Amino acid sequence: MEFWTDIGIGVFASILCVLGVLGSFLPIIPGPPISFGGMWLLQLQEIPPFTRRELIVWFVVVAIITVLDYVIPTIGTKKFGGSKYGVWGSTIGIILGLFVPPFGIILGPAVGAFVGELIYQKKTDVAFKAAVGSFLGFLAGTALKFIVTITILVMVIWQGFFG
Repeated sequence: MEFWTDIGIGVFASILCVLGVLGSFLPIIPGPPISFGGMWLLQLQEIPPFTRRELIVWFVVVAIITVLDYVIPTIGTKKFGGSKYGVWGSTIGIILGLFVPPFGIILGPAVGAFVGELIYQKKTDVAFKAAVGSFLGFLAGTALKFIVTITILVMVIWQGFFG
C-alpha cells in the first residue's frame, strides 16, 4: 500500500517542481518556492529522502534566490552607470510591474531605470544604458532561478523514484 502512496507523492512533487521550472521564466509563478514545496512534499514518503540539514540548506538557497530576483535588476542598473534616480526608478518599476504581469514584471525595472535617468540627467544614452543593465539583471535573476529549480527537479525525481 505504501508503494502506491509513495509513487503518488513522487508524481505530485515532480509536478510541483516542473511548475517551479516554468516559474523561473514566467514571473507570475514563484518558481523556486514552488519547487521547494515539491521537495518538502517528498518528505511525506514512507522513507523521507532528504535530511533536515538538506532541507534547511535548500530553504536558505530558495529564500536568497527569491530575494535576489528583486534586487539584481537594481544592481544591474548601478553597474551600467545608473544613478540613484535610475536605481530608484528600477525599484519602483519592479513594484509597479507586479500589478501588470507578466510584461510589467519583465519590463518594469528597465522602464523605471530609463525614466529615472531621464528625470535626473535628461540624456537618453545614459538612461538607455541603465535600462539595459536593469534588463540584464532581470535575465541574470531568471538564470539563477532556472538553475535552482532544475537542480531541485532532478533531486526530486531521483529521490522520489530511484532513491
